[in-house]
Amino acid sequence: MNRANRLVVAVTVPLALGACVAVGPDYMPQPGPSIANYSRADPSKASDGSAEGDQRISVGVVTPYWWKAFASPVLNALVKQALAGSPAIEAAQATLAQAREGITAARGDLFPQITIGGSAGRSNSGAPGLDTTLNKSSVGPSLAYQVNAFGATSRRVEQAQALADLQQAKLRATRLTLTGSTVAQALALASATEQIRAVQDIIAFDQHNLELVQLSANAGRSAYLDVLTAESQLSSDRALLPPLQQLASVARHALAVLTGRMPAESPDLQFDFSILTLPRDLPLALPSGLVRERPDLQAAEAQLHASSAAIGIATVALYPNLTLDASFAETTVGSGALFANSTGIWSLAASILAPVFSGGKLSAQRAAATDAYAAELGNYRQAVLTAFGQVADVLHALSHDADQLAAQRRALNAAKATLELTQQSYQAGQAGLLQIIEAQRLYQQARLGYVRAQTQRFADSAQFFVVTGGGSGDAVADIAGKP
Repeated sequence: MNRANRLVVAVTVPLALGACVAVGPDYMPQPGPSIANYSRADPSKASDGSAEGDQRISVGVVTPYWWKAFASPVLNALVKQALAGSPAIEAAQATLAQAREGITAARGDLFPQITIGGSAGRSNSGAPGLDTTLNKSSVGPSLAYQVNAFGATSRRVEQAQALADLQQAKLRATRLTLTGSTVAQALALASATEQIRAVQDIIAFDQHNLELVQLSANAGRSAYLDVLTAESQLSSDRALLPPLQQLASVARHALAVLTGRMPAESPDLQFDFSILTLPRDLPLALPSGLVRERPDLQAAEAQLHASSAAIGIATVALYPNLTLDASFAETTVGSGALFANSTGIWSLAASILAPVFSGGKLSAQRAAATDAYAAELGNYRQAVLTAFGQVADVLHALSHDADQLAAQRRALNAAKATLELTQQSYQAGQAGLLQIIEAQRLYQQARLGYVRAQTQRFADSAQFFVVTGGGSGDAVADIAGKP
């Protein structure tokens, strides 16, 4: 017993000391960029006050429930349904749970593995004239422990944790994609609804013009060609409706799918810009903090961390590996009854395996892990550049959207006034049908242009929240969202 203990101590102490130091690189989180602005001319506000409602950008943090900035109960209900019914969220949650179990499994190697087993049997040598039947039985526990020499198990735990962080970030990214898509499709439905109403109003103008021309033609004051021209304009404007109705149907079907329902179960939503409020205050993280806000950048860094841990795992393979085994069993061997006259037998052993020659395999594996880390570092840096490009684009888009909307409003007012004056002149006999049609065409373009500019401003406002990370992601635990 004493000799065995001394043997185990002599072998394990040096490696136990080595277990205090994990070989391989220790991962350091990537710092945020040191730049002060997102672009060369960083806009501080998205409106100069001449547009319909100012939008001001200031340093702050986006709430995880960012869609509530549009102050629409209908939109809030749609997003809540999407978060509660999306199979994509369910899949991401299950994948995250699987990754977290991987952490527990990896940590299990930090502790001794204890099992218990037993056996029983009879044997006979077959010698003639002799009773050589023997009964054999054994039962007892055994213990196996792989020493965490040079951080072998610690690196595997570190990698498992990084992979769990990766899945956590992917869950947040799935949530952000889902909410962003839901808001985008709701805005698409609102845009289609507003454009349908605009075209319907234009068609009503066409019908009124046609009635006037027909009366004038019947009275002999207009040629029949004017009637044909008015009918042609009415038919041309009616042709604008089916594509817009198709856009509305596509948006409704997309909303049904996003909320976890079949397209046939899509609700007959009446969604337009009248039930939406343009967000006024847009909180924007400092450039150095954006990498902590966007889930795709969090996922890229988690993948980078896992690759760093893989280098450590490959490095540990170049060092000795120590395993301790111990067992105790109650054993009987004899010609009597089974389990009679038992004897306790114990064993204690230590084994060590050290690589001597592997044909370059282990070194190549470590080099490959290092190359994989370099590749992930390049992917991370590219993701950061892409993210900053998206934020810069949206910031300038918001500023341009405000100017465009103001210009479209002025064009709409002018076109409407021109059309009204032209109609009055036509009724007074001072203008011809072609002048009315031209004025109506300009009004149609201005009306639809205003709706599209309004749509773009709402869409870019929603995109602002998406590209800035959609909040910290703490709301993932409350996956259905707040009412």
